[in-house]
Amino acid sequence: MNNSKVICIGEALVDRLGNPGGTPSLDNGFDDLLGGAPANVACGLSKLGVDVAFLGGLGNDSIGKEFCNLFTSLGVNISGLQLNDEFPTRIVLVHRDMKGERSFGGFVGGSNNSFADQKLNLQRIKSIWHSLSKESSWLLTGTIPFASESSREAVTWILENARKNNLNIAIDVNWRPTFWGPSLDPDSPPNFEICSLLKPFLEQASLLKLAKEEALWFFNSENPIDISESLLNKPSVIVTDGAQPIRWVLGDFSGTTEAISPSSLVVDTTGAGDSFTAGIISQLLTSPFCPRNKLDANHIIRFAAACGALVCGGKGAIDPQPSSSVVENFLASLEEDMI
Repeated sequence: MNNSKVICIGEALVDRLGNPGGTPSLDNGFDDLLGGAPANVACGLSKLGVDVAFLGGLGNDSIGKEFCNLFTSLGVNISGLQLNDEFPTRIVLVHRDMKGERSFGGFVGGSNNSFADQKLNLQRIKSIWHSLSKESSWLLTGTIPFASESSREAVTWILENARKNNLNIAIDVNWRPTFWGPSLDPDSPPNFEICSLLKPFLEQASLLKLAKEEALWFFNSENPIDISESLLNKPSVIVTDGAQPIRWVLGDFSGTTEAISPSSLVVDTTGAGDSFTAGIISQLLTSPFCPRNKLDANHIIRFAAACGALVCGGKGAIDPQPSSSVVENFLASLEEDMI
């Protein structure tokens, strides 16, 4: 694959999932599954039939090579992937409760909390940027690359050049405090300094996706209309809240859409939000960026919600990701059940 409609930038890592109700350990058991939000979105988009590239750092280790094989098998462009001989791929400890809901509990594998995903080489990015981006229309990233100086510098440069190339910028906030400091509580909100650092970054969004708590932390509002109006580009804004209704602004239209429950028992919610994001971007690529009417906008949100729901039925973020036909069949079955 030479040209990509979407470039996903940021972390690729391993989610070490503990057994439900337990802590990931040799005694309690665990599963190591490939993940990381931008990597998840890249794989999700590819499964939905979108030409996509992943730009990020991995250790030149067994996990990094496994990612290379996975991306290649799915048709993801990896010309922007950097394999690092000095720093390893990050392993994230993921706790799951008996309902499959997950929480994050620190990292394994790197000395001094240093991992390949936050050691991007800007000069290598500059050398491939033109060929990588010339056919692209969307760029997707999150806040995690801003947690270290080297990746922050690289992503800042990428965003500046993406704007010059008229790419739409999608930002999934994906607040993860442990990336900013290993001593931070996994549930702690961003402090004033971090909010101030990230606000200029969020101003660049064409599409902004936030969980309800993220919306409150960064904007002191869970209303997507208010959030959009507060930002320079007046972006589309989507606010999710678990199983609660999704609130959104897409182009000229706004509304509320019921969340979609998984069709089977929830095994693991890891990656559901990333599959949702992949669904949104895939739909915006196949329809006008500004939906023609509220019905179109609502369909985009429902398609994305179905992507997220389907992922919850399997382990990990990538293996359960659906194709477009699976999503459409799932939505059709929901409509039949309502008749």
